[in-house]
Amino acid sequence: MSATQPRTDPPARIRVAVITFELHGRRFGLPAASVREIYPAVTITPLPGAPVSVEGVVDVRGTVAPVFDLRSRFGLPSRPQEPDDHLIIAQAADRVVVLRVDRALDLVQVPADQLQPAALPDVRLPHVAGVAQLPEGLVVICDLTAFLSSAESIQLAAALEAT
Repeated sequence: MSATQPRTDPPARIRVAVITFELHGRRFGLPAASVREIYPAVTITPLPGAPVSVEGVVDVRGTVAPVFDLRSRFGLPSRPQEPDDHLIIAQAADRVVVLRVDRALDLVQVPADQLQPAALPDVRLPHVAGVAQLPEGLVVICDLTAFLSSAESIQLAAALEAT
């Protein structure tokens, strides 16, 4: 290989960093590149006029950030916030967002050939980017940029503006 030729690794060696977390006993993940921080739970303040998929807001270093309700999006039973919940602070396009999860689990390096995109666009689950098969089982990879519909995004912006 000459010095001018780029080195390419076989696809099995290419890995994607994924933060895994648990909701209602199920494993989910986010691309680590979109995750900024993970914190223990803090009080979530209700946000009047927000879409139902937004639990409320929290202050993230002076920025009011919406807390996405993943349970409602994935059809899981709701439950009140518990002291041992975790908050995952992430970047979704141009907005800082927060996910309340039962617990953050791990940072895993997923071989690229283990990542499968969502088979077909599903209007019921546009916030699913794909799945990864890990030794611990299947992990649903979330797409935060598709979490809110256009109408919900406009509704959230109006609710945030009113605060």
